[in-house]
Amino acid sequence: MTNIAFIGLGIMGLPMAKNLVNAGFDVTGFNRSPEAIEKLVAAGGKGATSIADAVKDADVIVTMVPDSPDVAGVVQGPDGVFANAKAGALWIDNSSIRPDVAKELAEEAVAAGFGAVDAPVSGGEQGAIDGVLSIMTGGSPEDFAKAEPVLNAVGKTIVHVGPAGAGQTVKAANQLIVAVNIQALSEAILFLETYGVDTDAALKVLGGGLAGSKVLDQKGQKILDRDFTPGFRLALHNKDLGIVTAAARQAGISVPLGSAVAQLVTSLVARGDGGLDHSGLFKLTAELSGRD
Repeated sequence: MTNIAFIGLGIMGLPMAKNLVNAGFDVTGFNRSPEAIEKLVAAGGKGATSIADAVKDADVIVTMVPDSPDVAGVVQGPDGVFANAKAGALWIDNSSIRPDVAKELAEEAVAAGFGAVDAPVSGGEQGAIDGVLSIMTGGSPEDFAKAEPVLNAVGKTIVHVGPAGAGQTVKAANQLIVAVNIQALSEAILFLETYGVDTDAALKVLGGGLAGSKVLDQKGQKILDRDFTPGFRLALHNKDLGIVTAAARQAGISVPLGSAVAQLVTSLVARGDGGLDHSGLFKLTAELSGRD
């Protein structure tokens, strides 16, 4: 039985850790809030009192935390993963962070005697619960092969997309596509409602044509119901779009639609709506037309 340390039991991390337990892995979890650890223990996992405690016997260490500084804080330093995990362990980072940081940390991990893959995920909370996440993975072919059995327990589409940092680059592209789609869907629903169309029927027929998408399937009803309970928070999408726009600027390319949506998301976060689901983009779209 493979021993897995899972660090970061949030909206995505907790159901992923539970799926690893259900797949037969021996999972020890650590999280800043003990309530999440208790939920993992109730599901058949184990709890740790610190990062060092979680990783000491682990064959695989999985991190799922919000941002680049959080990942660095978990793996670096005397209390971090690199200083306390056993030699030869494999580190899988499922967080969504800057590609350059992912590459730097992977190089540090390899130098310390660990395997490393960056494996950000897409599919939202429901995808994590159902174990059908899409996982874009960067790292060596050898480390990817070692990571695959673990990733197969939490995802459905697992693809090796290149060397260290490549997974994060593809995830940034994913977040660009999702944000622009949510904005387009928000504008379309506002348009339909303004003309008094049966919106349920409209989304059904739109979903069956070229306009259909997973964004429409997963976010359309939430927007119609004005239910912005977070599956993926606007604050996190704001962070991801910051990665996109910064990386695009560094590469010397233009992302006009992405940049425009990034500003809308930033505006919502700045006014205090960062805790809403990213489908909350509809709120600002409606307000710009004097509607709710």
